[in-house]
Amino acid sequence: MGVEMDAAAGRLTLLLYVAGDAPNSVEAMANLKAMCDDCLEPDTYDLEIIDVLEEPLRALEDGVLVTPTLLRVSPSALSIVGTLEDHAKVRQALGLDQRKR
Repeated sequence: MGVEMDAAAGRLTLLLYVAGDAPNSVEAMANLKAMCDDCLEPDTYDLEIIDVLEEPLRALEDGVLVTPTLLRVSPSALSIVGTLEDHAKVRQALGLDQRKR
């Protein structure tokens, strides 16, 4: 399968790789949800949560070796490893500050 770029210009496509309900994975999901809710309109992004315990080959195909890992697939490729707790840095890396309503 592998990471594929979204053809829709400007649409944010995110993949969050987690390991089941491990504490760091749960924290990363909560942090990302909060940032998306605060900074993005629902119809401007796609977010997929991938559990590496259920889809280990997909993680390997996308080059994900540790969890949690957030991949921004489009508009340009970027990866962030960790719980995403520093909201300001994650928003800046993802370009969310420019997307605020």
